[in-house]
Amino acid sequence: MPGENLTRTEARERAALLTVNGYDVALDLRSAIEPPPATGPRTFRSTTTITFESAQEGATTFVDLVAEHVHSVTLNGESLRVEEVFDGARVTLPGLRASNEVTIDAQCAYSRTGEGLHHFLDPEDGEVYLYTQYEPADARRVFANFEQPDLKAPFDFTVTAPASWTVLSNGAQEGEPRPVDDGTSALWRFARTRPISTYITAVVAGPYTYVTDTYRRTFGGGTSHSSEAGNGGGGELEIPLGALCRKGLARHFDPEDIFTVTKQGLDFFHDHFDYPYPFGKYDQAFVPEYNIGAMENPGCVTFREEFIFRGKVTDTSYESRANVILHEMAHMWFGDLVTMEWWDDLWLKESFADFMGAFSLVESTRFRDGWITFANRRKSWAYRADQLPSTHPITADIRDLEDAKLNFDGITYAKGASVLKQLVAYVGEDAFLEGARRYFKRHQWSNTRLEDLLSALEETSGRDMAEWSKAWLQTAGVNTLTPQLTYDANGRVTELAVLQEATDAHPTLRPHRVAVGLYRRDPAHGTLERYARAEVDVAGVRTPVAELAGAERPDLVLVNDDDLTYCKVRFDEVSLATLRDHLGGLTDPLARALCWSAAWNLTRDGLMPARDFIALVLRFAGRETEIGVLQMLHGQAKLALDSYTAPQWRAEGSRLLSEGAVTQLRQAEPGSGHQLAWARFLAAVASGEHELRLVQGLLDGTARIDGLEVDQELRWAFLQPLAAEGLADEAAVNAELARDDTASGKRHQVRCLAARPSAAVKAQAWAGVVESDALSNALVEATISGFDQPGQTELTAPYAPRYFEVLESVWASRSIEIAMAIVRGLFPASQGNQATLDAADAWLTGHPDAAPALRRLVAESRDDLARALRAQRVDAGA
Repeated sequence: MPGENLTRTEARERAALLTVNGYDVALDLRSAIEPPPATGPRTFRSTTTITFESAQEGATTFVDLVAEHVHSVTLNGESLRVEEVFDGARVTLPGLRASNEVTIDAQCAYSRTGEGLHHFLDPEDGEVYLYTQYEPADARRVFANFEQPDLKAPFDFTVTAPASWTVLSNGAQEGEPRPVDDGTSALWRFARTRPISTYITAVVAGPYTYVTDTYRRTFGGGTSHSSEAGNGGGGELEIPLGALCRKGLARHFDPEDIFTVTKQGLDFFHDHFDYPYPFGKYDQAFVPEYNIGAMENPGCVTFREEFIFRGKVTDTSYESRANVILHEMAHMWFGDLVTMEWWDDLWLKESFADFMGAFSLVESTRFRDGWITFANRRKSWAYRADQLPSTHPITADIRDLEDAKLNFDGITYAKGASVLKQLVAYVGEDAFLEGARRYFKRHQWSNTRLEDLLSALEETSGRDMAEWSKAWLQTAGVNTLTPQLTYDANGRVTELAVLQEATDAHPTLRPHRVAVGLYRRDPAHGTLERYARAEVDVAGVRTPVAELAGAERPDLVLVNDDDLTYCKVRFDEVSLATLRDHLGGLTDPLARALCWSAAWNLTRDGLMPARDFIALVLRFAGRETEIGVLQMLHGQAKLALDSYTAPQWRAEGSRLLSEGAVTQLRQAEPGSGHQLAWARFLAAVASGEHELRLVQGLLDGTARIDGLEVDQELRWAFLQPLAAEGLADEAAVNAELARDDTASGKRHQVRCLAARPSAAVKAQAWAGVVESDALSNALVEATISGFDQPGQTELTAPYAPRYFEVLESVWASRSIEIAMAIVRGLFPASQGNQATLDAADAWLTGHPDAAPALRRLVAESRDDLARALRAQRVDAGA
């Protein structure tokens, strides 16, 4: 990996030298269906011609290319000696002219790691499916290019592939595919793109099931920049829509819902951005073994195929899919039309897409409660990331590509989106959107930095954005807001103030626009209702809320009511006592979600014993109306049990959660999403003989719960705890695969097999992931997931020292995606002891020169373990 890195300094020097005029890329993918070679990886032919200008004649530059073999390099008509100019990651181009043309003919390798051009052989039907994934810098694994976001250019793609396939790229298909090889193969030609960055080019190819629709929109003659969308300043805009998946998933595919959300999103962005969608057609491909949620390739968006639901799921899954669809759509403007100059300003696309995804979800689709999900789930990711030693400002210092890869994190996405939500409250929605509109029109097809967006927002809001940016975008850490109250003799509030704190490591106190809500109990109805609310600009250590002076004594004070800002919320003693006894009585679902989030932060910070959080879940989760919040609580309760409770209490906690899951499962409305959520939670926490017997019965049909359909996905969920407890052997797992002999079934089988409580099983799983690169990315993930199970610490203990021994060799020998999965996934956190913490510290101390990205991953896992040990000590004293 180090030889494939690119520094910010190198990128800036190359950008100052070059202007790229265009690419012509020809890919021959016929080898995808041929038998694999006896030795070495399976490869494909990639021929690229790049035309570009140089600001300095005689200068030397380089083209990025990761290839198995380079046949030829021709620069300005002269053939260069490949062995002299190609080092495995770069092609040196000496003696540049003012105008240049280079053609590079190479054999590139298909990927099994989800990076570059991924090759998937479907075990169900033997068909081959291909797709590309590049961010931040894997286009060079498919074609030669200048791999940095600010060297944008138009692209012409041609693809040769089996004639029966569906082949897509960013541009629309031009004409019918031209037959080759007596008609067994064909050549597809795609329309030239507008200037885009290399990392958002795309090719999808295979016997995909492809469904089409059309989006139509009428614009008035005065619509700005409508001609950019081919609309001529008014009239009808027509966008061809496509959705595709593997043939094996076609029976589960629901393109109608996908197209509905797509059209709603396009309406929303056209209404608010005043800049019609600029990339012609809009395909959405759901592809196998995808490493991330989705990717915003213009005109050819790719998604992980798990968004096609093979069984019954809760409405949260549909909401999540809609949010991702809209997130990627927002990128067509924030990221694709206007692109950050370098990965320092990754937030210019990801923070905005995350915010606009939630904003458009609530405003334009059926998921009107999307801000509740955002407050409870998305912000939880941000709060965790912002308290790690690797936390960073939203505008980060990205030295190289390895830094960039790791900064697709909770800071860049969820904190950035939260800060933008705060910005909208600060400048007003109209000013914010008008700033975005000016930004698009001013910088279309070009690259920007932080100051470019701030300039537009200053114009439209009249606010000084420099101070806001310094506080919110250029500093790290999360503030804590706590209410402070005094009362008179009659029990009325004499003063309510908001106290703001920051950590020593990140001491910035920020300006916050917050709402403070006062709630009181209605004993007759068992509810907690808000009776007073005030908004205030919090600044500094202490901010009085004058509007609430004189209010009746509250039972609960909720700072950051309505979730206007990004902060951790604390409670006064009375409020915390009220929540312990009456959290479920909060009638407002957003307020309830915020209180759950605050309780979780108290638990993570060691201010609330983990067993108390579990008690809250057992007492009140059954009354939670928001299914997304409920599922989040399930995950948090499981994490609290496994990591934050005192080890000596863990068996008791496991019993309580297991029994509680059964109770709530039986009480849930038959056939409801809540029933399904409790069934899945039971699968995650089942431990006692009675509960495991119920799981077994639900799996084999000897037990039944009214309304609960045990479909194939739920069957796998039930099988895993049985395998982990030694109650389902290899034969039982393989028999389940025979029922579900699909790619999804294979992943489940691998996970269940690795979960079995056997030293031989753990040795095989470790070897398969660490000592071999034969497994695909999806099966690496599944094996790691099964390897480390609660209650199996003695079996996995021998691998704790081995983990630290292999870190550097793994980082050096594996692709960054696989290396990240191994470093994160196999960190021996489940050992949960000081010895593991000491081993992590010793490795960090003893390897100061290890790759910074590797050190960051180890340091993050080490910090999670240290936090868990602190929480365990607090819980032991409960």
